[in-house]
Amino acid sequence: MIRAKVDTIIGDLQEGSNLVSNVPDSLRYTAEHEWVEKIDADTVRVGITAYAAEQLGDVVFVQLPSADDDVTPGESFAEVESTKSVSDIFGPLAGAIVEVNEALDASPDLVNSDPYGQGWLAVIRVSGDIDAELSSMLDAAGYRALTDG
Repeated sequence: MIRAKVDTIIGDLQEGSNLVSNVPDSLRYTAEHEWVEKIDADTVRVGITAYAAEQLGDVVFVQLPSADDDVTPGESFAEVESTKSVSDIFGPLAGAIVEVNEALDASPDLVNSDPYGQGWLAVIRVSGDIDAELSSMLDAAGYRALTDG
């Protein structure tokens, strides 16, 4: 759902804006505007990109999964409610939830103010080959190209 909402306004983003340039090189990305950070040999941290957060508007609530919940690629595992809409967050890879960002209960606005830091959503223990999964995702240049339209 984030992808559909964001794709409708990609054309409005001007080349060179902060949203496109604020794409950390150390992360991997999905076409659904999620970022993935490898933490160790079998776990990743996941969140939504600054671009997605900006397009959603002010985030007012985040519904996160429970520890040990399964994550399936392409299926919703969380939900972000903003002043504009409610959007599903899709699993970027297969695994199980290890940890969720409980700080978002009291401060969902962290998704907007610090999407790559304190606004992360969940930590997932990857069930497959983590390096193969990550290499199949977009790198920063690929994600910038996607959001450039």
